Amino acid sequence: APYVPGKPVEELERELGISGSVKLASNESPIGPSRRAVEAIFAAAENLNRYPDDTCFALRDALATQLGVAGEALCFAGGSDGILDLLAKCFLAPGDDALFPWPSFAMYPIMTRGAGANPVQVPLDREFRADVGALLAAVTPRTRLLLLANPNNPTGTSIGAADFARLVRELPERVLLVADEAYLEFVRRADFPSALAALRERETLVVLRTFSKAYALAGLRVGYAIASPDLISYLERARHPFVVNSLAQVAAAAALADRAHTARIAKVTHDGIAQLEAGLREQGLAFAQSDANFLLVEVGPAADALQERLLRHGVIARPLGGFGLTTHLRVSVGTREENERFLASLAVERKR
Repeated sequence: APYVPGKPVEELERELGISGSVKLASNESPIGPSRRAVEAIFAAAENLNRYPDDTCFALRDALATQLGVAGEALCFAGGSDGILDLLAKCFLAPGDDALFPWPSFAMYPIMTRGAGANPVQVPLDREFRADVGALLAAVTPRTRLLLLANPNNPTGTSIGAADFARLVRELPERVLLVADEAYLEFVRRADFPSALAALRERETLVVLRTFSKAYALAGLRVGYAIASPDLISYLERARHPFVVNSLAQVAAAAALADRAHTARIAKVTHDGIAQLEAGLREQGLAFAQSDANFLLVEVGPAADALQERLLRHGVIARPLGGFGLTTHLRVSVGTREENERFLASLAVERKR
């Protein structure tokens, strides 16, 4: 099945003949990018007749300095799912298995099947978290990748340092452990693991991160991998040239430098999570504990139909029937006004 993105606001408004809709379906930042990033884009636009720097030199240098890693330990792509494509190209072949918790990021089975390999889905535990014991038990001689979104999407849940250390320690060294940390900047749990530090303990570990979420650059598609230079060298051989465009490179470097703006996005997100949690409690609804910028909400057996009715209010949330979560919706944090509109619309439609 193809990846299904959240419905664009423009499409909804065309279909229903409405205006002023809010999109809370794609885990985007509720506020725009750093002013520095926008200014960097305008400054670089005069040189669009030239191909971008294939090495992403300035961005690589800034990011390596901030992370405390060698420049050779980084690989850039069009979003972190661009890195997933490279991992599949390099490390999966027909007959191999890629193992991951489920439900999780929809691209995991897609990239696995695209390589002719077999996706092996291990159910989450009762708290919608990755079940580390079950993952380890599911490893076979055919397993090549273990893909772990931490925090997980679409549940927002995460595993702690002890569980992650167990994976690092007990997963066979021949299996590549992929720690997908797209929502790292929003984590609230005190014992969240440092996958970056674990790179010193395990050669077959790769950490994925993105500028789409906490840096508010989803429209430019910049993701990256951190791993040993030897492992990164394989990804570099497999990637297409000029994969990160010029505007994306300068915007990402500028956004990286504007730590105050990233902190503001995190605060708006945490405040929004608290607002949504309080409103959902008032309606007697259960939700998973989230370390991301969205909530998994249990709304009952007619979740997909409820979401269709929310669209009439101009509110786009994410139905999850395709993940087997037929009684849940996923709602991304918006602005304070957008969050309130979702809660009010939800209350109205649940009374019908």
